[in-house]
Amino acid sequence: MLTKAPRGTHDILPGEAHAWNYVEGTIRDLCRRYGYEELRTPMFEHTELFHRGIGEGTDVVDKEMYTFEDRGGRSITLRPENTASAVRAYLENKLYGDQSLVKLFYIGSMFRYDRPQAGRMREFHQFGIEALGEENPAVD
Repeated sequence: MLTKAPRGTHDILPGEAHAWNYVEGTIRDLCRRYGYEELRTPMFEHTELFHRGIGEGTDVVDKEMYTFEDRGGRSITLRPENTASAVRAYLENKLYGDQSLVKLFYIGSMFRYDRPQAGRMREFHQFGIEALGEENPAVD
């Protein structure tokens, strides 16, 4: 039916958008205080990124990804998480060249094909941080 959101998704209505904006603003403020910069990655990536980043044989890769072929025959996947995309962006854009430690954060929609149950959605929102370029675990 065209008058209902797809199963496992929901609209963020005007009455609740202010709460989302408050939470996201607080996250952005805290991250900036600790030297993290915002990164925005595409909502979809080449499927191979997740096979290599998350690992073949995991439930996420084998059962839970939204994967499709584009018109050019390339396998594309809606991002099920953002760590793999953040590392790809770090490497592709040579963010490691400016400094040894790069601190990134992201907020956004992620997608997993999961049978919707109480508290689980196919589109969900996730916040994460990545500290890249430093081997010392104390950075965490």
